[in-house]
Amino acid sequence: MTDPNACAVPQSVPTDGASCALPGAPEAVHPARTWPAAGPQERFEILRRAKSIAIVGASDNPARASYFVATYLRGSSPYDVYYVNPRATEILGQPAYASLADLPVVPDIVDVFRKHDDLPGVAQEAVDAGASALWLQLGSWHEGAAKIAADAGLSVVMDRCVKIEHARFHGGLHLAGFDTGVLSSKRQLLSR
Repeated sequence: MTDPNACAVPQSVPTDGASCALPGAPEAVHPARTWPAAGPQERFEILRRAKSIAIVGASDNPARASYFVATYLRGSSPYDVYYVNPRATEILGQPAYASLADLPVVPDIVDVFRKHDDLPGVAQEAVDAGASALWLQLGSWHEGAAKIAADAGLSVVMDRCVKIEHARFHGGLHLAGFDTGVLSSKRQLLSR
């Protein structure tokens, strides 16, 4: 049986396990990571099943990544988006909530933009709120937080951006200037 995650290297070329890692890939940057990362199919299924996303650490500052993600999700996704920030009363014209417990719904995905030391507490809040998935944004990897969530039955995604993943699976990365990798026989409309 062939490992689908193994790199395609001729049998005559010895591999040390890291020789096929891309420079800058999470495995190369963080060799001590032991938590199994959610694969593309699992990420797709989490996003497909979700109806609501709570952004913990949401900001009303357009220079913040959480603001960019929030504007994308509000305009380009089917999700009901909720903002959690105890210092804000409103973000993007919608109410901001002090905590996950204050939300009017149980969020399917808790998308986290918080510092590393806050992640276990947010994971526990996600469990207590009854969320289905804990999603830690790019640059966030906390195996303790992942264990809290996974032990309670939540799906866990770390070091991935909800916006990028949603766009990847729905052919929308071109909106940000990236090639979607989607092949289509549909003719592109050109403005004249």
